[in-house]
Amino acid sequence: MPKSSKPAGSPSLTNSLHHHAPGSGQIDVDEGVGVGGETQQTIASDGDHQDGTAHLTDNFGHRISDNQNSLRAGERGPTLLEDFVLREKIFHFDHERIPERIVHARGSGAHGVFECTKAIPELTKASILQKKGNSCPVFVRFSTVAGGAGSIDTPRDVRGFAVKLYTDSGNWDLVGNNIPVFFIQDAMKFPDLVHSVKMEADRGYPQAASAHDTFWDFIGLMPEAMHMIMWAMSDRAIPRSLRMMEGFGVNTFRFVNAKGEARFVKFHWKPVLGIQSTTWDEAVKIAGADPDFHRRDLFEAIEAGDYPAWDLGVQVFDENWAAQQPYDVLDATKLIPEEEIPVEIVGRMTLNRNVDNFFAETEQAAFLPSNIIPGIDFSNDPLLQGRLFSYLDTQKSRLGTTNFHQIPINAPKCPFHNFQRDGMMQTLVPTGRANYEPNSLADAGEDGGPRACPETGFSSFTANDERNDPAQKLRIRAELFADHYSQARLFYRSQTENEQAHIASALVFELSKVQLDHVRARVVSRLRNIDEDLAKRVADGLAIDLPEKAKAAKAPVDMPPSDALSIQKQAKDMLEGRKVGILFSEGSDKGSIDTLKAGIEKAGGTAFLVAPKVGGIKVKGGTLKADGQLAGSPSVLFDAVASILMPDAAEKLTKDGAAVQWFMDAYGHCKTIAHCKGTQILLDKANVEPDGGVVSIENFMKAGVKRHWAREPKVRDLA
Repeated sequence: MPKSSKPAGSPSLTNSLHHHAPGSGQIDVDEGVGVGGETQQTIASDGDHQDGTAHLTDNFGHRISDNQNSLRAGERGPTLLEDFVLREKIFHFDHERIPERIVHARGSGAHGVFECTKAIPELTKASILQKKGNSCPVFVRFSTVAGGAGSIDTPRDVRGFAVKLYTDSGNWDLVGNNIPVFFIQDAMKFPDLVHSVKMEADRGYPQAASAHDTFWDFIGLMPEAMHMIMWAMSDRAIPRSLRMMEGFGVNTFRFVNAKGEARFVKFHWKPVLGIQSTTWDEAVKIAGADPDFHRRDLFEAIEAGDYPAWDLGVQVFDENWAAQQPYDVLDATKLIPEEEIPVEIVGRMTLNRNVDNFFAETEQAAFLPSNIIPGIDFSNDPLLQGRLFSYLDTQKSRLGTTNFHQIPINAPKCPFHNFQRDGMMQTLVPTGRANYEPNSLADAGEDGGPRACPETGFSSFTANDERNDPAQKLRIRAELFADHYSQARLFYRSQTENEQAHIASALVFELSKVQLDHVRARVVSRLRNIDEDLAKRVADGLAIDLPEKAKAAKAPVDMPPSDALSIQKQAKDMLEGRKVGILFSEGSDKGSIDTLKAGIEKAGGTAFLVAPKVGGIKVKGGTLKADGQLAGSPSVLFDAVASILMPDAAEKLTKDGAAVQWFMDAYGHCKTIAHCKGTQILLDKANVEPDGGVVSIENFMKAGVKRHWAREPKVRDLA
């Protein structure tokens, strides 16, 4: 029916959905900035308020006054359950995909154990942290965020880092990322963020990529995201291995001790193997060589007994300290510099068992930030407050039942008893008729069921007046939330020159994929508030004029650089956990290969033999079988490479594109290359020039497995 046609009959029958299509978007809009510096786009105050298609509403036609902020008890208070706008928005978002996760769809999981290495009863009454040596089982799920379940492992993306600790006090789910901050400050904006970064709605691409119009359009209008953008455009977003990335709780939580005293806490997972990333060119080539690179790496390491481990660290501080900082600790776009509050290590997590069934465990695992134990509590962080609702709500769509807690991977390993009954896929068989309380059935000799316990049960921290008036009900952000650039500047200026070049180059690459010129210009105008040189480099890389600096809601301040924010400044030059590809062919010296392999394995590394053929190859000293065929084992799969070849075999390989590319990529990705004299002709063909990372076989162990970043200007142009 044309829109101009007048419907007839019952209103309930003529209220067709096609009459409720979104407006054209060509409306008069006022754009302003809220108290917290957030972009506010509203109907022009003198606009047409009779035009129903122009006004944002909920699904039942109620016009919305503020689509940027959730309703909370005071500007720094908790989010209120009565906020029907927030609940409907997230409720709908939670159920947009069936049954795949909307975000974090592609994941890899493993089992392990957590052990307390330093008791902290003075800080928390959490049972697992009361005594050194306390331990519990864990399950961890690592994931990408933007892509679907069938996407690749190595896109530029945030990585989920979700840990389920099965403690004797119940499950504690520490659900975080490999980046300590987030894009947004308020959970109200999460559906918008994910909609923007997912495949564009009209064309269904790009998959698992942020380099497109809608994402950068959103980011350009959300200055609060600029700190996270610095991290996402850094090498943190292209990790070498799940075993070699940090994890963070992201949000601010509380520790509560036995006396009821509370302090704020930030959680960190520090990888024992250190942090390591790939280069962008390397990540792209790995995606083609092995789309399951991270999943395979984790599985094979555990299978081989090289158990990955992380130390659990905490940053603990009180309200008095928090009130003196130039940022708000409840703002998820901010971090606590480790130089200000050192990370105290209190435990170690070791992953020592792969899943038995990927679907039953990794896919059915349900993580809930609301799963905490006595001694750990929430803060009023508005992003966390929304997560507490969203994660529980979404499990009904994903797992089909409110009884998802009965699935073995989700079930606690301590007793659990309550009066909840029935529901789809109920697997327990409660007896008796006590399914309510209070009841007095025990007076008649029946089982009356469990009861609450004020002494040992979970009780929330009661104070809500920390720089907050809980008597107010407001859609507003605290004024200190308006500083969007100081910590983005801190992160950028804490990097090495090489890492800064990587960030600038990543921004150029991503924005070059954006087709809307005004979006590019807006993002670069934001970058000027972070660092003028960065903005100039990006503008030059895009061949655009440097736009006028965007107005900052709150002027940024300079913070002391933090080495803890740089991967390269805290790199661990070690063989442990690394994989070395060793190229050989007919006539190669088996003794030299065996010696090199033994040295690598003694240092905790893995040697992977590569040859033109995978069957038994005749070599000097016998026969040797390769672990992988040359064309299917490119050097991007290894942390360093070595080659032991006879001159005639090397000469033959100069005509093999896979062999030449093997060395070209290793050199271009700044890896250590160890070689024998016979390989030199092949190195010359690949334009490999001598430097501190191109060494003889005898000097491989001394050169080590590390990146030789001084080489990079020779092999690629960086912004």
